Amino acid sequence: MVNLKSQLTELIHLQTIDSEIYVLKNEKELKPKEIQAIDAAFEEKKTHLAGLEQALLNLQKQRKDKELELASKEESTKKLETQLYQIKTNKEYQAMLKQIQDAKADASVVEDQILGLFDQADKIKNDVNQEKQRLQEEEKVGQERKSHIQDRIKEIDERIAQLEAQRKQITPALDRKVLTQYERILLNRDGLAIVSVKDNSCGGCNMFVPPQVINLIRMYERIITCEVCNRILYIENNEGT
Repeated sequence: MVNLKSQLTELIHLQTIDSEIYVLKNEKELKPKEIQAIDAAFEEKKTHLAGLEQALLNLQKQRKDKELELASKEESTKKLETQLYQIKTNKEYQAMLKQIQDAKADASVVEDQILGLFDQADKIKNDVNQEKQRLQEEEKVGQERKSHIQDRIKEIDERIAQLEAQRKQITPALDRKVLTQYERILLNRDGLAIVSVKDNSCGGCNMFVPPQVINLIRMYERIITCEVCNRILYIENNEGT
């Protein structure tokens, strides 16, 4: 005949081990997401840097286009100035002067635009250099953080292996039906299968446990479970409920 009191004692011991295993497995499950978050943040910064570099290239292209436009306008102005001395009437001469002045004014505007593009490019170039430096630092920090996470995963695996070994030392002492019931509840109740009753309350869901149920627990004739959360109930020796 199964000694239910000793079986519950073994289950309590087993629960202590399983609770730690449950916490460790949950922690380990989150670790890949932590690594993904580090990688995602780094990729976002790389994308930002790529955007700055592309903006710099665009400005450089715009500047080259403007320089070609300026060269074209200067060449046109030279041609007009050459033609100026071939004009015979004063009216035509004045018209040509106006055309040259307009061309020079247009060229001046383009020159200002080129200078503006130089200033913008210098600012973005400075941003690119700063971002590259930050990115190098971020990469180093990220690698260190990922290394710490991998070390923690290794620690968790080693601790779980130790706990599993302890578990194997306990389970042979448990009745097969008792262990099966315990493990089924453990699986369905977030790693908590057996709880104590304190102040007439279930330690798992805090619901009220009637006095008649408490009496049944103390009789040790069969396993008593909470009517609400279905966890196995026990009463600690010093509990005067």
